[in-house]
Amino acid sequence: MIRVLIADDQALVRAGFAALLDASPGTTVVGEAADGAQAVRLAHELRPDVVLMDVRMPVEDGLSATRRITAALPDVRVVVLTTFSLDEYVFDALRAGASGFLLKDTDPAELVRAVRVVHDGDALLSPSITRRLVEEYAARAKGPAVSLDALTEREREVVALVGTGLSNEEVAARLFLSPLTAKTHVSRAMGKLGVRDRAQLVVLAYESGLVRPGWS
Repeated sequence: MIRVLIADDQALVRAGFAALLDASPGTTVVGEAADGAQAVRLAHELRPDVVLMDVRMPVEDGLSATRRITAALPDVRVVVLTTFSLDEYVFDALRAGASGFLLKDTDPAELVRAVRVVHDGDALLSPSITRRLVEEYAARAKGPAVSLDALTEREREVVALVGTGLSNEEVAARLFLSPLTAKTHVSRAMGKLGVRDRAQLVVLAYESGLVRPGWS
């Protein structure tokens, strides 16, 4: 059973998501938070598998809450909720440790799928939305320089393709590898670079200059 915490300052949004997830096999809502500070407290108390986190909330915003949760609870996955597909706070949330993001008006089936994908250790990297967001804001990011010296040439190729939004299967097809081999390269690159999931690998690919906005 996937345990979900919902953090949103709108009671109707929380109720709608909770009803949907509780009615879906394999998922259950263990708590609801109306602000970021409450989300952090409940994350520590309840240890959910996935947190659905609104960005704009009172007391403490979702960005700060995401950073605190991912730093203290590495096994908890955070999915950022936003009203706009190109929201500068969403990219900041990805850099803070979020595993992806969803639009609040996403299709119900997509919401359930997203929770399962993140719980399984993957990331929400929809080419139609997330990639545009990363391309838009990665060039503006002022993070520390990232070294890719630890990667092999093949791992660099794989990370570059992951950075453009490709799945393991698509990376495998592009490089004439098996999906399992592609997945292994991705996992090894993540380990060498010290990133927690695929979302951070995409951000790092842009911040390091391995991939540049507009590449495909």
